[in-house]
Amino acid sequence: MKPQDGRAEPSPSPEWLETDGLGGFASGTRDGHRTRRYHALLCAADSPPVGRRVLVPGLEVWVETADGAEALSTQVYEPDVVQPRGFRSITAFDRTPWPTWRFAFSNGTAITFEVATVREQPGVVLRWRHTDGPTPRALHVRPFVTDRDFHHLDRANDSWNGSTETRPGGHTRVTWRPYPSDIGRAVDAYTDGSFRPSPQWYFNFRYRTEIARGLDSVEDLGSPGVFTWETWSETGASLVFAARRDGDVPPFGETLTADLSSVAFGNAASELLEAERRRRAAAVAATPANDPPTRLLAEAAESYVVRSERAAGRSGHGKTVVAGYPWFSDWGRDTFIALRGLCLATGRLEEAADILLAWSASVSEGTLPNRFTDDADAEFNAVDASLWYCVVVGEFLSAGGVEDVVSSAERTKLLDAVEAILEGYAAGTRYRIGLDKDGLVAAGVPDKQLTWMDAKVGDWVVTPRVGKPVEIQALWLNSLKVSRNFETRWAETFRRGSASFLTEYWDEGLGRGETEAGGGLVDVVDAEHIAGQTDRSIRPNQLFAAGGLPVMLVPEEKARRVVDLCERLLWTPHGMRTLAPADPGYRGRYAGGVLERDAAYHQGTAWPWLLGPFVDAWVKSRGGTAGAKSEARRCFLEPALGLAETAGLGHIAEVAGGDQPHAPGGCPFQAWSVSELLRLMLVTAS
Repeated sequence: MKPQDGRAEPSPSPEWLETDGLGGFASGTRDGHRTRRYHALLCAADSPPVGRRVLVPGLEVWVETADGAEALSTQVYEPDVVQPRGFRSITAFDRTPWPTWRFAFSNGTAITFEVATVREQPGVVLRWRHTDGPTPRALHVRPFVTDRDFHHLDRANDSWNGSTETRPGGHTRVTWRPYPSDIGRAVDAYTDGSFRPSPQWYFNFRYRTEIARGLDSVEDLGSPGVFTWETWSETGASLVFAARRDGDVPPFGETLTADLSSVAFGNAASELLEAERRRRAAAVAATPANDPPTRLLAEAAESYVVRSERAAGRSGHGKTVVAGYPWFSDWGRDTFIALRGLCLATGRLEEAADILLAWSASVSEGTLPNRFTDDADAEFNAVDASLWYCVVVGEFLSAGGVEDVVSSAERTKLLDAVEAILEGYAAGTRYRIGLDKDGLVAAGVPDKQLTWMDAKVGDWVVTPRVGKPVEIQALWLNSLKVSRNFETRWAETFRRGSASFLTEYWDEGLGRGETEAGGGLVDVVDAEHIAGQTDRSIRPNQLFAAGGLPVMLVPEEKARRVVDLCERLLWTPHGMRTLAPADPGYRGRYAGGVLERDAAYHQGTAWPWLLGPFVDAWVKSRGGTAGAKSEARRCFLEPALGLAETAGLGHIAEVAGGDQPHAPGGCPFQAWSVSELLRLMLVTAS
């Protein structure tokens, strides 16, 4: 990263992410300024992984040198005023093993700043080190402190409490309770510096990305005072923020909460970081990643598998998957799709078992929830989530070494859940989900979005897909194969459904042009539950039937034509378009307010996770050879890895524009995007 002294203001900047394994996180931009309401140094989950609260949004930081004060922080205020401009002194940034900046000033002084979370601790460790040139006379850090839902914004008010509780000890330990709370939420700060109370409000921070998203974008934040370091030790200046509820055991155990001297505290903070560095290295080393791009994705993958207080694990707390940062929680569909790369492909079978066993207890009327709210209420609006569960259970039980991970009783529990789902679909369940006489599954009612194409604005379901969506049939028929009762209970259903599928979905003229051959699978049969009515939209959903799942539903020659059609009309370097550009409903730009973005979400927007079924089908339709894998990796996967440098650093964004330049959008850190690219990188390396 080159020195930025020539820039007048920070440019659009990629984002970094640190996660705590509990659903909480720290996040911001490479340039150091906050552009989202979600950017914060401490966003903690009250009920992991949900109930997220922003507690420390950011800092004002400056050093005193012989030439005067120099800023290390950058703030943007209304009406787009940048002050101070610490970004101009950034000369280097590294995202591994955690976000680290190097600042250099005109007198030769250089400062390194690090931000790191520690696994399953609701806090963040900050460290500043003097690395070159004259030693600064002092370092000053003024934190902004609040206690708000991470979706909301704060404004100046009389309820905010900037007073400080000082706790006895050899090092500085202070506590704030910014707002009254029924659960007694507090922010603890531990440091080897001194603290001077000086409460005040900062007004009208401007969040540029929120403006672009058509949302509220202005916030006021209170600051309780200033931390100061007037001497520099070899370990640097350390500051730890931790979220705590009254009655909780203080985070970080005895490492930071003991009655330590200031010098010992600095050593303790450094030891904490070193232990976390070793843990991260060991976690990546335990995966089969053997090249830099795959290791990058393996590092990112750990962010999404987190502890869950809702799900009872086999030994204490269970595990779940956060669908994306900064705003998603754990979703059923996303969890099961992401498990294939996050856990199965990487050999993390213990975690996969915990997650699948926890979800097995949530089957209701033959369906699994699509998501849980922050109040732990289950929402069942999905036809595919339950079927994805069945498919992934099948892949899990077929994985090498699984017999050492689950007992026979646990295997039975998983297969019982699969059977309950199959029985529920066969008998009929919520939202007209049910087995038809042709052996296929119909689903859908007005005003409900049941497939993964689930955008809804008010009462408008953008992509309703009522009837028999193509990927639901692929998931259903693949799920039947998982059942331990396949031969005695489901073999005839599978035979009938497979025969019906080829007859009802194949369209010889789909996508045919003046010079191009046609042939593909229609998107929905019996659309709107009207027999014989079809939706011939050219979408990537057909890939799941052409090799994108373990059981291919069409002959190899037809699978090749499906893949060729999708490659020609839907592939982009950053993912698969959700609709062919020639379609009247196509929208190739994912931007604007909520209405504009949701209207484009599945109407042309490209999704990186769909490279999973595409590459699987592409390789299978070419015989599954090593050469086909190598070519797929070069042509389709390596271009997509460019997203890891443009939106969420080291991660893959949720979506990209269907039209050039295929700009990334949506959630910058998305579980199934990372998972599917990681899975494919491992598959194509074999």
